[in-house]
Amino acid sequence: MSDFEKRFFACEVRAETKEDITKITGHGSVFNKRSENLGGFREIIAPGAFDSVLDDDVRAFFNHDHNFILGRSSSGTLSISVDDEGLKYEIDAPQTQTIRDLVLAPMQRGDINQSSFAFRVARDGEDWNEDDEGVIVRTILKLQRLYDVSPVSMPAYPDAGSAVRSMNAWQEARDSGELKKAISKRASRERLLGLLRA
Repeated sequence: MSDFEKRFFACEVRAETKEDITKITGHGSVFNKRSENLGGFREIIAPGAFDSVLDDDVRAFFNHDHNFILGRSSSGTLSISVDDEGLKYEIDAPQTQTIRDLVLAPMQRGDINQSSFAFRVARDGEDWNEDDEGVIVRTILKLQRLYDVSPVSMPAYPDAGSAVRSMNAWQEARDSGELKKAISKRASRERLLGLLRA
């Protein structure tokens, strides 16, 4: 089973042409905002979640379609960074007729205005909780891999299979009492390590 996930955000993404270079800019993700229901849970991306993947060889696709590559970080046609809002990207779009017709013209008209990113969560890079209203919330703290950022024409239901499996494991541990045991063991281990360091 794959633990590859995609998330879609209604972030502004735009295309601007200056001196015969068309730049596509947007945010692939935003921090500290709850997602829509992703199949039994909601999700928050924490600041710092992207810090360990900013040097990954990331691609920019249109609609996550590998046939429509817009840029790549290793070639210098895609740059990714983090700002106060979230994961920011800038693409030097290819000047092909296909990309102009399929991507750039609809973006400039405002028909395409959303973004997405594909990723893998790091081991122990997520935290599951249930809020006061009984909503299960997954907070992503750290990514293992960032695969791509994509302007998208229409958000599809995200591929949350691995996240649902992770949520089910968390719920099972919580319901069986294993979660409390694990937390207790971790607290004991941390106390012991603190004593050893003293």
